[in-house]
Amino acid sequence: MAPYLNTEEAAAYLGIRERKLYELVAQGAVPCSKVTGKWLFPRAALDRWIEAGMARPHGFAAEDPPPIIGGSHDPLLEWAARQSGSGLALLSVGSGPGLERLGRNEVAIAAIHLHAPDAEDANPAAVAAMPNLQDAVLIGFARREVGLLVAPGNPLALAGLRDAAATRARFAMRQPGAGAQLLLAKLLAADGLAPQQLLGLTASFATGDDLAFAIRAGEADCGVATRAAAHAFGLGFAPLATESFDLAMRRRTYFGAGVQALLALMRKPEFQRHAEMLGGLDTSGAGAVRLTR
Repeated sequence: MAPYLNTEEAAAYLGIRERKLYELVAQGAVPCSKVTGKWLFPRAALDRWIEAGMARPHGFAAEDPPPIIGGSHDPLLEWAARQSGSGLALLSVGSGPGLERLGRNEVAIAAIHLHAPDAEDANPAAVAAMPNLQDAVLIGFARREVGLLVAPGNPLALAGLRDAAATRARFAMRQPGAGAQLLLAKLLAADGLAPQQLLGLTASFATGDDLAFAIRAGEADCGVATRAAAHAFGLGFAPLATESFDLAMRRRTYFGAGVQALLALMRKPEFQRHAEMLGGLDTSGAGAVRLTR
């Protein structure tokens, strides 16, 4: 179906008579535009208009959430939110807590990169399992290369988690629920290692950049984060995995002006160029709908 409907098509799409549609137009109650004397109705706007008046059972939050992207931190996302003029602020609390905040309508978007022992890509399943997100959509943002960050020159000759455990390297940890921490648990299990075999630091780090800074400052020997973080802080990097970094939101949020501005930038060459400068990012699937409920 075409993105713009004439009066006859719009009436049929809404399941009402053309006379009733004209009444709604006269009242200014339905989204439409007059072009060369004819009324046109954007189909996407009609969908939003219908959803705006929808009776919402338990699990459908009626109030608009604050314009915040909660969840995992990512330098490309931070740049894109600012560069696009989206008006969206970032709250770095980790993937798991970010998704929980989305379910409670405390953020507009959850930036997630979740991991599970039995799944290569846990993001869609995690969103689908949320009982209070029946109206969710999951949008692809980037594929990220993740690995072991080490000090410049790699003085301990660390090539992976087994080396970190064997040398008792000071391991920087992320907070519980963070995607990097979930990935670490998955990778340890795959290597036959127990978490207590790592010499984990007592303090946890809220973002990959915080972790990278601690290694650069000599407060830690290694930790799991993205290649982009290693590149930004001049650290060594041993690749361990690639992961999907996605944006979860409610369907009505997807159509908002801020999100649409962000998505528009994600389709531009400058977005790809910035990703290449950061390093370790594949944005070929940026903007793709990965799940809708």
